[in-house]
Amino acid sequence: MSIFSENIRLLRHKKNLSQQSFAESLGMSRVRYSKYEDGRSEAPYEILIRISKFFNVSIDLLLTLDISKYPVDNMMKLPENRVVLPIIVDSDGENYIEIVPQKASMGYLKGYSDNEYIEKLARMKLPFLKNAKYRAFLADGDSMPPFADGSYIIGEYVEQLEDLKSGKEYIFITSDGITFKTFVEQNNESVTVSADNTFYEPYQVPLDNVLEIWKYVRGILPENYKLDNTNDTHIGTILQELKTSIKELDDKVSLIK
Repeated sequence: MSIFSENIRLLRHKKNLSQQSFAESLGMSRVRYSKYEDGRSEAPYEILIRISKFFNVSIDLLLTLDISKYPVDNMMKLPENRVVLPIIVDSDGENYIEIVPQKASMGYLKGYSDNEYIEKLARMKLPFLKNAKYRAFLADGDSMPPFADGSYIIGEYVEQLEDLKSGKEYIFITSDGITFKTFVEQNNESVTVSADNTFYEPYQVPLDNVLEIWKYVRGILPENYKLDNTNDTHIGTILQELKTSIKELDDKVSLIK
């Protein structure tokens, strides 16, 4: 039997449907449907669409993922029949928090939707983070300012762009890498984000480049970390003053022209 046939059998049982009643819902005979469920025949595209819409589970998941390993009831309640990210759960059905090392960020960009890749990641559990999907990203060097090297930045998976809140921090997974930024605004083509350092202007990220977005919820600092931002504050002040001076000079040059 194929993954698809196992999945539709599981989903049908979850709905407490007989083969006959489910086949009628799909507009076909029981004999024809049973061939798909037994793996004796491959369902054509139009039937895949009907089954996908009926269970509210994407065609991609139906064909490629053994959904018996995941909380199926939650999967079937997802809005807009969207593809869900791979989720690893413990024996009690609680989600693990996978840890993505910064040094493997490029690998994550290729494997973020690959169940086998996610299963190989280190993982942890935090009892106070429940009822959502969380993932931890490890800061390496100055890769995710203002977090220090070795910090864990934990994010909650954002289902829809409409859930983004202006002024809130997020971990943006794009085709260019993994970044920690503050969300400013969005339009039909891009999202505008800003860095922690006010010296840098906000910039736009095309929606086509955005792979995942995680809302920042917790930061875990490395062992023996000492908070000492005196120098950082001083440098930041200097940079801000320099930025202001440059702008004033540009304005004067414009007036001369």
